[in-house]
Amino acid sequence: MRIARYDGGRIGLVDGEEIVEVTDLSPVPLGSWPPVTEIALYARFDQLRPELERRLATGARVALASVRLESPVGWPHQLLAYPANYQAHREEMNSPNRADKNGFFLKATSSLSGPRDPIVLPELADREVHHECELAIVIGRRGRHVSREDALDHILGYSCLIDVTVRGTEERVMRKSYDTFTPLGPWIVTRDEIPDPDDLDLWLLVNGEVRQRANTRDLLVDVRGMIELATSVTTLEPGDVIATGTPSGVGPIRPGDEVRIHVAGVGEMTVAVVQGRGGSNIAFEYAARTAAGGGR
Repeated sequence: MRIARYDGGRIGLVDGEEIVEVTDLSPVPLGSWPPVTEIALYARFDQLRPELERRLATGARVALASVRLESPVGWPHQLLAYPANYQAHREEMNSPNRADKNGFFLKATSSLSGPRDPIVLPELADREVHHECELAIVIGRRGRHVSREDALDHILGYSCLIDVTVRGTEERVMRKSYDTFTPLGPWIVTRDEIPDPDDLDLWLLVNGEVRQRANTRDLLVDVRGMIELATSVTTLEPGDVIATGTPSGVGPIRPGDEVRIHVAGVGEMTVAVVQGRGGSNIAFEYAARTAAGGGR
């Protein structure tokens, strides 16, 4: 089953080139605050599944091309990410870090954007901003201290994710948390449709040029291990998103670029890159002054 969010937070099931709306099945009405209509449905997915399947078979349909897809999760409790989770990426970055050594970090949930939203670059003239191609895990069941054996049962499904990063030495969370720096989509494919999440091809192109290509079998910490590790520390809630790490081939993106990501069995999306306004701050300015010999 493919679950999408569209046109101002509506929830739909995607079937080929059509979509069936199921927003009314959420106990949280559209337009509520906080905006967790889809998360409330995800939390009840198992009990709602028979009705969702009935709607998919008999519900009114509209053309998928006639709606505007949005991030399938809009207001998650947490957005976790695993750094240096592919050996080849560690080597290209000359990084001493490893996901199984350093664990996870958090990105601002406000960095999430959808498959029709551009990546908006901050005004940081002396910095490169890089793409990172990743599989996303979307949690469907609350869990703490989840074992490897039970880990997949806590997953709602999977999505495509681009982790956008300003290169530098400042705190990783800040460099990765600009608005639009986590495109997610185009939908969630439920876990039953992915027999083995640790054997998925994924790739990323910039302007038609292949930049990244790998398979999730090369993850240092696999999908089950990421959930086990994360829940040893924190409680995962329905709608939480885990970015599983990027393979080698990361590189710069610039205004005017088109970035296309594909994950086998999950989907693909193409997002534009545009130049925004603002985004500098005292941390970046300090680094620029120091590089120029100006000290503090």
